[in-house]
Amino acid sequence: MQALLPGMKHAGYGRIVALSSRVALGRAGRSLYAATKAAIIALCRTWALELAPHGITVNVVAPGLIDTPLFRANNSPTQAGKLIRTTPVGRLGEVADVAHAVAHFIDSRSGFVTGQTLYVCGGTTIGVAQI
Repeated sequence: MQALLPGMKHAGYGRIVALSSRVALGRAGRSLYAATKAAIIALCRTWALELAPHGITVNVVAPGLIDTPLFRANNSPTQAGKLIRTTPVGRLGEVADVAHAVAHFIDSRSGFVTGQTLYVCGGTTIGVAQI
């Protein structure tokens, strides 16, 4: 951002999208991770206010459980199944789900959206599925 911001200001246009996590809302055993991801959201909300007069939007995409090699490496099939059952949509997210959210924020037609966090989490921010 530091390297690109002067050019964006000069152009009077820019899109910044940061990645955070659903865990920013809290999760037992993840204090440090949650705090750093919440800090990203707070920084981006402040930057959105500071950069809006320059035509620059700043938003955040905060994924939940996404099916990646790292997720699979850190979760046994049993653990993964338990996590999936607690996700209202009943599945893991895909990398394409996150990419689509980022694409929305960088679109030139999204110039009236700034300072927002989009949780790409299968509904886990609104409640846990009943099993």
